[in-house]
Amino acid sequence: MNDHPTAESSLNSPATVVEDLLYLMARLRDPDNGCPWDCEQDFQSIAPHTLEECFELVDTIERGDFDHLREELGDVLFQVIFYCQMAQEQQRFDFQQVGGLLLEKLVRRHPHVFPDGTLRGEPVAMQGDPADIVESWELIKQQERQDKARHGILADIPLALPALIRAKKLQKRAAGAGFDWRAISGVLDKVREETEELQQDINSGNTEGIAEELGDLLFSVVNLARHLELDPETVLRGANRKFEHRFKRMEARLAADSNSFAGMSEEELEQLWQYAKLD
Repeated sequence: MNDHPTAESSLNSPATVVEDLLYLMARLRDPDNGCPWDCEQDFQSIAPHTLEECFELVDTIERGDFDHLREELGDVLFQVIFYCQMAQEQQRFDFQQVGGLLLEKLVRRHPHVFPDGTLRGEPVAMQGDPADIVESWELIKQQERQDKARHGILADIPLALPALIRAKKLQKRAAGAGFDWRAISGVLDKVREETEELQQDINSGNTEGIAEELGDLLFSVVNLARHLELDPETVLRGANRKFEHRFKRMEARLAADSNSFAGMSEEELEQLWQYAKLD
């Protein structure tokens, strides 16, 4: 990665860098002299790019690729700049309002750091247990949701979230209202129950039932991960990486033997899989 950026703003203060980014975005969106691609974008067309950039950022962190982390963070920041420019053009809000709202919210949610409710107030010695702070954070967020609307506890959980993440949020929100298993044994029993129900539908050939029961099983497994204080998305990505590594090891073994998966018996495939697991 280039450690010597050539952008004019690279040696300036953070505030100036943000100003330059906002100016750059305004130039890109200029209807007369801007970039044709940038000018034709709207909130809906940019949203998929935002998801992609966020996933690339997470992937960079999980791989420990800190040489490219700056670049990926910049790509995510650019998404924010893009949305703010489009909103400003429609006279909805601007970057200053977005930042101001964020500051206000974070100060409000950290009363243990900002006891007087102001950003520049007198600092206090670090206090509070992390678990207590998380509980306080959730209580504050719950109050904020109640102040925003009263359409139900689950009303503001976005439908566009990835299914695993949304399932966890739904369960966490319901648990915060008191609807939850008291012990992990109940969650494990539910996973077993859903597995048995899925098996019954598979045995009977109930296609619609299979899909429904499989969804219930996945939802229960997400609940199990939550009770184990594990993030299901992160856990599954880890399993994906492990499978990919082992599959590549099998491919290498087959290539060395001038062989392929096609035509191998189940027993041979199992032996190959066990070999891949030895690393």
